[in-house]
Amino acid sequence: MDATPYVTIVLPCYNEQDHVIDEVERICAAMDASGYTYELVAVDDCSTDQTLARLQEAAPRFPNMRIRAFHRNGGSGTVRRIGTQEARGEIVVWTDADMTYPNERIPELVQLLEKDPTIDQVVGARTTEEGSHKILRVPAKWFIRKVAERLAGQKIPDLNSGLRAFRKSVARPYLRLLPPGFSCVTTITLSFLSNQHDVYYLPIEYSKRAGKSKFSFISDAYRYILQVLRMVMYFNPLKVLMPPAIWLVCIGIVKGIYDNVIHPFYLASNTIVIFISGLLIGSLALLADLIVRSRSE
Repeated sequence: MDATPYVTIVLPCYNEQDHVIDEVERICAAMDASGYTYELVAVDDCSTDQTLARLQEAAPRFPNMRIRAFHRNGGSGTVRRIGTQEARGEIVVWTDADMTYPNERIPELVQLLEKDPTIDQVVGARTTEEGSHKILRVPAKWFIRKVAERLAGQKIPDLNSGLRAFRKSVARPYLRLLPPGFSCVTTITLSFLSNQHDVYYLPIEYSKRAGKSKFSFISDAYRYILQVLRMVMYFNPLKVLMPPAIWLVCIGIVKGIYDNVIHPFYLASNTIVIFISGLLIGSLALLADLIVRSRSE
Protein backbone atom coordinates (compact mmCIF):
# COMPACT_ATOMS: atom_id res chain seq x y z
CA MET A 1 0.00 0.00 0.00
CA ASP A 2 1.28 3.44 -0.91
CA ALA A 3 2.49 5.37 2.16
CA THR A 4 0.72 8.57 1.14
CA PRO A 5 -2.29 7.74 -1.05
CA TYR A 6 -3.96 10.58 -2.89
CA VAL A 7 -7.45 9.08 -2.52
CA THR A 8 -9.14 7.34 0.41
CA ILE A 9 -12.35 5.44 -0.34
CA VAL A 10 -14.51 4.78 2.71
CA LEU A 11 -16.73 1.72 2.19
CA PRO A 12 -19.27 0.96 4.96
CA CYS A 13 -20.11 -2.75 5.07
CA TYR A 14 -23.01 -4.16 7.04
CA ASN A 15 -24.38 -7.61 6.20
CA GLU A 16 -23.13 -7.53 2.60
CA GLN A 17 -21.55 -11.00 2.46
CA ASP A 18 -23.00 -11.99 -0.92
CA HIS A 19 -21.65 -9.06 -2.90
CA VAL A 20 -19.07 -7.14 -0.86
CA ILE A 21 -16.12 -8.75 -2.67
CA ASP A 22 -17.68 -7.97 -6.05
CA GLU A 23 -17.90 -4.34 -4.97
CA VAL A 24 -14.31 -4.30 -3.73
CA GLU A 25 -13.15 -5.79 -7.04
CA ARG A 26 -15.06 -3.18 -9.02
CA ILE A 27 -13.63 -0.28 -6.99
CA CYS A 28 -10.03 -1.55 -7.02
CA ALA A 29 -10.12 -2.32 -10.75
CA ALA A 30 -11.30 1.20 -11.53
CA MET A 31 -8.74 2.84 -9.23
CA ASP A 32 -5.86 0.65 -10.49
CA ALA A 33 -6.69 1.66 -14.06
CA SER A 34 -6.94 5.35 -13.13
CA GLY A 35 -3.33 5.72 -12.01
CA TYR A 36 -4.32 7.42 -8.75
CA THR A 37 -2.66 6.20 -5.57
CA TYR A 38 -5.39 5.12 -3.19
CA GLU A 39 -6.47 3.18 -0.15
CA LEU A 40 -9.79 1.42 0.25
CA VAL A 41 -10.97 1.47 3.87
CA ALA A 42 -13.56 -1.30 4.19
CA VAL A 43 -15.32 -0.82 7.52
CA ASP A 44 -17.33 -3.74 8.83
CA ASP A 45 -20.06 -2.24 11.01
CA CYS A 46 -20.41 -5.28 13.29
CA SER A 47 -22.11 -7.42 10.64
CA THR A 48 -24.07 -10.44 11.80
CA ASP A 49 -23.22 -12.47 8.69
CA GLN A 50 -19.90 -13.44 7.06
CA THR A 51 -19.06 -9.99 5.66
CA LEU A 52 -15.94 -9.53 7.81
CA ALA A 53 -14.74 -13.07 7.13
CA ARG A 54 -15.13 -12.57 3.37
CA LEU A 55 -13.16 -9.32 3.52
CA GLN A 56 -10.37 -10.88 5.56
CA GLU A 57 -10.20 -13.87 3.23
CA ALA A 58 -9.93 -11.63 0.16
CA ALA A 59 -7.50 -9.13 1.73
CA PRO A 60 -4.31 -10.66 0.17
CA ARG A 61 -5.77 -10.08 -3.29
CA PHE A 62 -6.23 -6.35 -2.66
CA PRO A 63 -3.04 -4.78 -1.27
CA ASN A 64 -4.65 -1.31 -1.23
CA MET A 65 -7.52 -2.42 0.99
CA ARG A 66 -7.45 -1.75 4.73
CA ILE A 67 -10.06 -3.48 6.89
CA ARG A 68 -11.53 -1.77 9.93
CA ALA A 69 -13.84 -3.85 12.15
CA PHE A 70 -16.27 -2.28 14.61
CA HIS A 71 -17.22 -4.20 17.77
CA ARG A 72 -20.71 -2.67 17.81
CA ASN A 73 -23.04 -1.35 15.14
CA GLY A 74 -22.44 2.40 14.91
CA GLY A 75 -24.46 3.25 11.78
CA SER A 76 -23.34 4.44 8.36
CA GLY A 77 -22.73 7.98 9.62
CA THR A 78 -20.36 6.78 12.32
CA VAL A 79 -18.54 4.59 9.80
CA ARG A 80 -18.09 7.47 7.38
CA ARG A 81 -17.01 9.89 10.09
CA ILE A 82 -14.36 7.60 11.57
CA GLY A 83 -13.24 6.44 8.14
CA THR A 84 -12.78 10.06 7.05
CA GLN A 85 -10.95 11.01 10.24
CA GLU A 86 -8.53 8.13 9.72
CA ALA A 87 -8.17 8.72 5.97
CA ARG A 88 -4.65 9.32 4.73
CA GLY A 89 -5.69 10.62 1.34
CA GLU A 90 -6.17 14.23 0.36
CA ILE A 91 -9.41 13.29 -1.42
CA VAL A 92 -12.02 11.23 0.42
CA VAL A 93 -14.69 9.23 -1.40
CA TRP A 94 -17.88 7.92 0.20
CA THR A 95 -19.84 5.11 -1.40
CA ASP A 96 -21.87 2.02 -0.52
CA ALA A 97 -21.25 -1.71 -0.85
CA ASP A 98 -24.75 -2.66 -2.03
CA MET A 99 -24.06 -2.48 -5.79
CA THR A 100 -26.37 0.53 -6.26
CA TYR A 101 -23.79 3.16 -7.21
CA PRO A 102 -21.56 3.07 -10.33
CA ASN A 103 -18.33 2.80 -8.36
CA GLU A 104 -16.36 2.31 -11.54
CA ARG A 105 -16.85 6.07 -12.01
CA ILE A 106 -15.06 7.02 -8.78
CA PRO A 107 -11.93 8.13 -10.70
CA GLU A 108 -14.16 10.52 -12.65
CA LEU A 109 -15.26 12.21 -9.41
CA VAL A 110 -11.66 12.47 -8.23
CA GLN A 111 -10.56 13.90 -11.59
CA LEU A 112 -13.13 16.71 -11.34
CA LEU A 113 -11.69 17.75 -7.97
CA GLU A 114 -8.13 17.46 -9.23
CA LYS A 115 -8.69 19.58 -12.32
CA ASP A 116 -10.78 22.33 -10.74
CA PRO A 117 -9.47 23.65 -7.40
CA THR A 118 -12.61 25.78 -6.94
CA ILE A 119 -14.75 22.65 -6.50
CA ASP A 120 -14.66 21.20 -2.98
CA GLN A 121 -17.15 18.35 -3.37
CA VAL A 122 -18.47 16.25 -6.24
CA VAL A 123 -21.78 14.47 -5.68
CA GLY A 124 -23.10 11.64 -7.82
CA ALA A 125 -26.60 12.95 -8.54
CA ARG A 126 -28.93 10.02 -9.19
CA THR A 127 -31.17 10.28 -12.24
CA THR A 128 -33.52 7.49 -11.10
CA GLU A 129 -34.92 6.13 -7.84
CA GLU A 130 -34.54 2.38 -7.37
CA GLY A 131 -34.75 2.12 -3.58
CA SER A 132 -37.32 0.32 -1.48
CA HIS A 133 -40.67 2.02 -0.68
CA LYS A 134 -40.33 3.83 -4.02
CA ILE A 135 -43.90 5.14 -4.05
CA LEU A 136 -43.37 6.80 -0.67
CA ARG A 137 -39.70 7.72 -1.02
CA VAL A 138 -39.97 9.78 -4.21
CA PRO A 139 -42.45 12.42 -2.93
CA ALA A 140 -40.90 12.43 0.56
CA LYS A 141 -37.38 12.98 -0.80
CA TRP A 142 -38.68 15.64 -3.20
CA PHE A 143 -40.31 17.52 -0.31
CA ILE A 144 -37.22 17.28 1.92
CA ARG A 145 -34.99 18.40 -0.95
CA LYS A 146 -37.20 21.40 -1.68
CA VAL A 147 -37.12 22.40 2.00
CA ALA A 148 -33.32 22.10 1.96
CA GLU A 149 -33.08 24.15 -1.26
CA ARG A 150 -35.27 26.86 0.24
CA LEU A 151 -33.25 27.04 3.42
CA ALA A 152 -29.83 26.69 1.77
CA GLY A 153 -30.70 29.15 -0.99
CA GLN A 154 -29.33 26.86 -3.73
CA LYS A 155 -30.60 24.20 -6.10
CA ILE A 156 -29.72 20.69 -4.92
CA PRO A 157 -30.22 17.97 -7.57
CA ASP A 158 -29.55 15.15 -5.06
CA LEU A 159 -29.48 15.87 -1.34
CA ASN A 160 -28.62 12.44 0.03
CA SER A 161 -26.61 10.57 -2.58
CA GLY A 162 -24.22 8.06 -1.01
CA LEU A 163 -21.58 8.52 -3.74
CA ARG A 164 -19.45 11.62 -3.35
CA ALA A 165 -15.85 12.83 -3.28
CA PHE A 166 -14.55 15.81 -1.34
CA ARG A 167 -11.41 17.45 -0.04
CA LYS A 168 -10.61 16.18 3.44
CA SER A 169 -9.13 19.52 4.51
CA VAL A 170 -12.42 21.28 3.75
CA ALA A 171 -14.63 18.61 5.36
CA ARG A 172 -12.61 18.25 8.58
CA PRO A 173 -14.44 20.99 10.60
CA TYR A 174 -17.82 19.44 9.78
CA LEU A 175 -17.10 15.83 10.68
CA ARG A 176 -18.18 16.34 14.29
CA LEU A 177 -21.63 17.32 13.01
CA LEU A 178 -22.27 14.00 11.29
CA PRO A 179 -25.13 11.98 12.83
CA PRO A 180 -24.75 8.19 13.13
CA GLY A 181 -27.46 7.30 10.60
CA PHE A 182 -28.17 7.74 6.87
CA SER A 183 -28.67 11.51 7.17
CA CYS A 184 -24.88 11.95 7.39
CA VAL A 185 -24.80 12.45 3.61
CA THR A 186 -27.41 15.20 3.90
CA THR A 187 -25.34 16.81 6.65
CA ILE A 188 -22.10 16.94 4.65
CA THR A 189 -23.98 18.40 1.66
CA LEU A 190 -25.62 21.18 3.69
CA SER A 191 -22.40 21.87 5.60
CA PHE A 192 -20.58 22.61 2.36
CA LEU A 193 -23.43 24.61 0.81
CA SER A 194 -24.09 26.66 3.95
CA ASN A 195 -20.45 27.71 4.04
CA GLN A 196 -20.30 28.65 0.35
CA HIS A 197 -18.14 25.73 -0.73
CA ASP A 198 -18.68 24.83 -4.38
CA VAL A 199 -20.44 21.51 -4.92
CA TYR A 200 -20.58 19.92 -8.37
CA TYR A 201 -23.33 17.44 -9.23
CA LEU A 202 -22.40 14.67 -11.65
CA PRO A 203 -25.40 12.74 -13.08
CA ILE A 204 -25.15 9.00 -12.40
CA GLU A 205 -27.30 5.91 -12.84
CA TYR A 206 -28.67 4.26 -9.71
CA SER A 207 -29.19 0.49 -9.69
CA LYS A 208 -31.44 -1.77 -7.67
CA ARG A 209 -29.64 -2.69 -4.47
CA ALA A 210 -28.29 -6.15 -3.74
CA GLY A 211 -29.47 -7.68 -0.49
CA LYS A 212 -31.91 -6.23 2.01
CA SER A 213 -32.29 -2.49 2.52
CA LYS A 214 -31.43 -1.06 5.94
CA PHE A 215 -33.51 2.05 5.28
CA SER A 216 -36.62 2.50 7.46
CA PHE A 217 -38.97 4.89 5.69
CA ILE A 218 -40.75 6.47 8.65
CA SER A 219 -37.88 6.82 11.13
CA ASP A 220 -35.18 7.71 8.58
CA ALA A 221 -37.39 10.21 6.70
CA TYR A 222 -38.17 11.86 10.03
CA ARG A 223 -34.46 12.05 10.83
CA TYR A 224 -33.74 13.56 7.40
CA ILE A 225 -36.21 16.40 7.98
CA LEU A 226 -34.85 17.07 11.47
CA GLN A 227 -31.29 17.04 10.19
CA VAL A 228 -32.06 19.53 7.41
CA LEU A 229 -33.59 21.94 9.94
CA ARG A 230 -30.78 21.31 12.42
CA MET A 231 -28.03 22.04 9.90
CA VAL A 232 -29.62 25.24 8.61
CA MET A 233 -30.23 26.34 12.21
CA TYR A 234 -26.58 25.64 12.94
CA PHE A 235 -25.28 27.76 10.07
CA ASN A 236 -28.10 30.24 9.32
CA PRO A 237 -30.84 30.32 12.01
CA LEU A 238 -32.42 33.49 10.55
CA LYS A 239 -33.72 31.48 7.58
CA VAL A 240 -35.62 29.17 9.90
CA LEU A 241 -36.82 31.50 12.66
CA MET A 242 -37.23 34.93 11.12
CA PRO A 243 -40.00 34.15 8.55
CA PRO A 244 -42.47 32.83 11.17
CA ALA A 245 -41.51 35.69 13.48
CA ILE A 246 -42.30 38.31 10.84
CA TRP A 247 -45.56 36.58 9.93
CA LEU A 248 -46.70 36.47 13.55
CA VAL A 249 -45.85 40.13 14.10
CA CYS A 250 -47.69 41.15 10.92
CA ILE A 251 -50.71 39.02 11.82
CA GLY A 252 -50.70 40.56 15.31
CA ILE A 253 -50.64 44.08 13.88
CA VAL A 254 -53.44 43.38 11.39
CA LYS A 255 -55.49 41.64 14.07
CA GLY A 256 -54.91 44.61 16.42
CA ILE A 257 -56.19 47.05 13.80
CA TYR A 258 -59.22 44.87 13.23
CA ASP A 259 -59.90 44.68 16.99
CA ASN A 260 -59.81 48.47 17.28
CA VAL A 261 -62.13 48.96 14.33
CA ILE A 262 -64.72 46.59 15.82
CA HIS A 263 -64.12 47.60 19.45
CA PRO A 264 -62.20 50.90 19.84
CA PHE A 265 -59.32 50.88 22.33
CA TYR A 266 -59.60 47.11 22.76
CA LEU A 267 -57.09 44.34 22.01
CA ALA A 268 -58.12 40.70 22.21
CA SER A 269 -55.89 38.44 24.29
CA ASN A 270 -55.05 36.25 21.29
CA THR A 271 -53.89 39.35 19.40
CA ILE A 272 -51.44 40.18 22.17
CA VAL A 273 -50.23 36.55 22.33
CA ILE A 274 -49.65 36.40 18.56
CA PHE A 275 -47.77 39.72 18.50
CA ILE A 276 -45.58 38.92 21.53
CA SER A 277 -44.86 35.41 20.17
CA GLY A 278 -43.55 36.97 16.97
CA LEU A 279 -41.33 39.34 18.92
CA LEU A 280 -39.96 36.51 21.07
CA ILE A 281 -39.20 34.28 18.08
CA GLY A 282 -37.59 37.22 16.26
CA SER A 283 -35.43 37.99 19.29
CA LEU A 284 -34.43 34.33 19.51
CA ALA A 285 -33.52 34.39 15.80
CA LEU A 286 -31.28 37.42 16.23
CA LEU A 287 -29.63 35.92 19.31
CA ALA A 288 -29.03 32.62 17.51
CA ASP A 289 -27.55 34.45 14.52
CA LEU A 290 -25.25 36.40 16.85
CA ILE A 291 -24.03 33.15 18.42
CA VAL A 292 -23.42 31.59 14.99
CA ARG A 293 -21.42 34.58 13.76
CA SER A 294 -19.34 34.85 16.93
CA ARG A 295 -18.63 31.11 17.02
CA SER A 296 -15.02 30.17 16.31
CA GLU A 297 -14.79 27.14 14.04
